[in-house]
Amino acid sequence: MGTPSQDLPFSKRVILITGASAGIGAALAEALAKNFSGIRLVLSARRQDKLEQVATQCRQAGASVLVVPTNMADENQIKALAQSALQTFDRVDALVNNAGYGQMGPIELIPPEAAKQQFAVNFHAPLLLTQALIPAMRDRGGGRIVNISSLGGRMAFPAGGLYSCSKFALEALSDVLRMELKAFNIQVSVVEPGPVVTEFFRVAWEEIQHTVPEPTQTIYHPAFEKIEAIDKQLQLLGWTSERVAKVIIKALTARHPRPRYIAATGGSIFVPLMTKVMPTRFTDAFWKHFYGIDRVEREWREKVRIAGKQL
Repeated sequence: MGTPSQDLPFSKRVILITGASAGIGAALAEALAKNFSGIRLVLSARRQDKLEQVATQCRQAGASVLVVPTNMADENQIKALAQSALQTFDRVDALVNNAGYGQMGPIELIPPEAAKQQFAVNFHAPLLLTQALIPAMRDRGGGRIVNISSLGGRMAFPAGGLYSCSKFALEALSDVLRMELKAFNIQVSVVEPGPVVTEFFRVAWEEIQHTVPEPTQTIYHPAFEKIEAIDKQLQLLGWTSERVAKVIIKALTARHPRPRYIAATGGSIFVPLMTKVMPTRFTDAFWKHFYGIDRVEREWREKVRIAGKQL
């Protein structure tokens, strides 16, 4: 069985991070390398050139690094990622399911293939990779799984519905795994970032261009205009990737990790306020205004009123 994960110094453990080429994943890899010299990292993402840049920084800090380019929407590549990690290091002590993206836009306009892709990356990939690594963790006497969700996994946002759906599913998966794997000393936590200063919204807007032709010409144009501008609005509240990485490291190193860690300014107050305290009609109104859906409503009512007059 080898040395149990909990008996290894943290700096000797093997940590697998998906989505490690940029943003939170890259910041986490570099922070682990700098703070735990000798740590062994498995870094995965689609962009090999970006991965190699991150790997170089980590190696210079004293980490051993395996780079495995992976398309997280491809089941075979996910399985190959797990196999490569185990063949190289003979173990994986911690898995950070960080890879993900946001499919933005009203539900009505999201093509079926885009919906499948959203769940493939944000939900099915963590599921498959976790399934592939559970037996090895169990054989080593335990391990740790940290799933990177979002505040959008606790609260559903209009114009970001599919993203929230995928993160709600990831939250449920994490809860189930936490209960099922406790007997094997495999601890499961969720980290829920709020706004983060990354390329998230830029990528989300680019995704919209591919999936919704001429979005600003649709009835939902006020929502699309909000999405296009929201990145700038959230800059003041956004955390850096490095700050979120510190929270993930807490989840990885805590002797008794919490089920959930909120990584957002005021999040520990805001989330219960919006999900448990405030009436649903209030929270609905808040999010509709934030994402421009209230303007969609007003314009539609005006259109109906004019049509009624003409009749």
